Amino acid sequence: MRALWIILGLLGAALILLIVNHDQGSILGIQNDRFASAFYLSVWGAVVAAAVLPRTGSLGAAARNAAIWIGVILFLMTGYVYRYELQDIGSRLTGGLISGSPVSSLSADGRQQAMVTRTPDRHFEVSADVNGTSVAFVVDTGANAVVLTYNDAERIGIDTQSLDYRIPIDTANGRTTAAPATIAAIDIGNIRRDNVQALVARRGDLSRSLLGMTYLETLWGFEIRGDRLILTD
Repeated sequence: MRALWIILGLLGAALILLIVNHDQGSILGIQNDRFASAFYLSVWGAVVAAAVLPRTGSLGAAARNAAIWIGVILFLMTGYVYRYELQDIGSRLTGGLISGSPVSSLSADGRQQAMVTRTPDRHFEVSADVNGTSVAFVVDTGANAVVLTYNDAERIGIDTQSLDYRIPIDTANGRTTAAPATIAAIDIGNIRRDNVQALVARRGDLSRSLLGMTYLETLWGFEIRGDRLILTD
């Protein structure tokens, strides 16, 4: 019995490797499809072993143990078959628990993606790494540019006092002016953009930084699926 539990543990570890590394193309130097085939054959080998290996105890106990082993194996196989759906559920849970936290993944054609979930106020917020500093953005497709609040601009190292506030913009507080600036780097999940053109609002004119089109138009695409916003590099 101990040997079979060891086999089940190894099968479970193999399943976890398949789920975690399914986008990498290979596991331990073996192509994923071959690794999966070996895993499938190993599962049925364990089933056969559970049926033919000698056991101690009554026939009823042996049958019960065999049923448990087979149930665990089928559970592992189901987890692998539905691995993509389980990953999607995990991504939604992560995004829902940590507001604005981007969940990185790969698209079916191998492109980097970052997904965020809609907040209770029906906006999409995303936490980005800007010049090495975390900045919370509201995604705004109606904004022509990335617009930083005065405080966020200061936090990422922009000399706000030397800027030329000459570009008209509309905010919730009315029409005002903002200054052009360049952001050295924006990282959202696994998606990185360098030298992003942005605007810096005057102090007190903007409550939240906006992720506008000077960032969004550099992407391969972005789409809304229900309560999820998916950015694709």
